[in-house]
Amino acid sequence: MSPDPRPAAGHPATPGASSATPATSEGEPIRAIPLRHPWRMLVAVVLILALAVFVIDAAQREDYGWADAGKYIFDRRISAAALVTLQLTVYSMAIAIALGLLLAIMRLSPNPVVKSVAWLYLWIFRGTPVYVQLVFWGIVALIYPVFTFDIPFMDPWLTVPNDIFTNLFITAIIGLALNEAAYMSEIVRAGLLSVDEGQEEASKALAMSWGQTMRHIVVPQAMKIIIPPTGNEVISMLKTTSLVAAIPLSIDLYGVSRGISAVTFTPVPLLIVASIWYLLFTSLLMIGQHFIERRYSRGSGRRKDTAGPVPPGTAAATTAPTGNDIGGKG
Repeated sequence: MSPDPRPAAGHPATPGASSATPATSEGEPIRAIPLRHPWRMLVAVVLILALAVFVIDAAQREDYGWADAGKYIFDRRISAAALVTLQLTVYSMAIAIALGLLLAIMRLSPNPVVKSVAWLYLWIFRGTPVYVQLVFWGIVALIYPVFTFDIPFMDPWLTVPNDIFTNLFITAIIGLALNEAAYMSEIVRAGLLSVDEGQEEASKALAMSWGQTMRHIVVPQAMKIIIPPTGNEVISMLKTTSLVAAIPLSIDLYGVSRGISAVTFTPVPLLIVASIWYLLFTSLLMIGQHFIERRYSRGSGRRKDTAGPVPPGTAAATTAPTGNDIGGKG
C-alpha cells in the first residue's frame, strides 16, 4: 500500500515548506542514504595499482638513466637554455597579444577591405602548421638578402641589409608571434563580442567617450572571456618553443638537451630533464592563471550556502548567478 500523501493528523502542511525534504508521519526528516558505487571504487583501485606498478618498474629500469638525469637536471647549460625558453615565450606572447588585439579590431571594422585583410591573415596562419611557418622564416634571409624600397621598373630608393632574419633568436620570436597572433585575435574578438551592446549604449547615455567605455565597461567584462584561453595559449607557447629547431635555433631548452644527449649518448635521461623543466614552468603558469581567473571572475559565481540546512516551514532562498562564470574559481 502506498503512503498517504496527505499530512498526518495534528501536523498541518506548512505553506512555503520545501517539498525536497520528506518527512515521516511524526514529522521527523528521513535520513537519506547515498547510493553505493562499487564499480567506481574498483576502477579507482585498478588505476592506483597500475600507476604504482609503472612507477616501481620505471624506478628499477636502468634504461631511464635516473643517475644521469639527476646529474644534468641543474646543469648550467640546461638552466641557461631554460631561461632562453622563457624569453622566447614572454617576447612572443607580448607581440602576439598586441598584434591579436589589432587584428580583432580589424575584424570588427565596418571597412570591408580592412576586414578582408585580417581574415586573409587568419586564414594563412591558422591554416598552415607552425613548424612549416618556422621553416619558412628560417630561410627568409636567403630569399630576401636585402630589403629594397622602390617603384617597379625603377632604381631602388633605399636598400637595407636583412639583418633581422639572420638573427635566429629574433627570427624565432617573429615566427612564433605571427602564428600565435592569429589565435589571440579570435580570443580577443570573442571576448569583445560577449559584452552586451546595451553596455555601450548605457555608457554613451552617461556621456562617456569610446576610450572610457572600452577601459571601464567593455574590457573589464570581456576579460572574463579572454583570460582563461589566453592562459592556455601562454602554456601552449611555452611548449611550442621546442619547435624552433626548424629555424634552426638550438639554444632553447629542448635544443640544448638534445645537443648534450648527442654527445653523451643518453637521450632518455636528457628528455626526462627537459620534461621536468617544462613541467615546472607550466605548473607555475597554471598557478598564476588560477589567481588571475579568480581575480576577474569575482562576483560572477554562485554564492555557497553556509547557513546550514533550511528549517522546516522556511522557504529556501536561492541566489541566481550574476554573470558568466567562465573558468573562474571565485
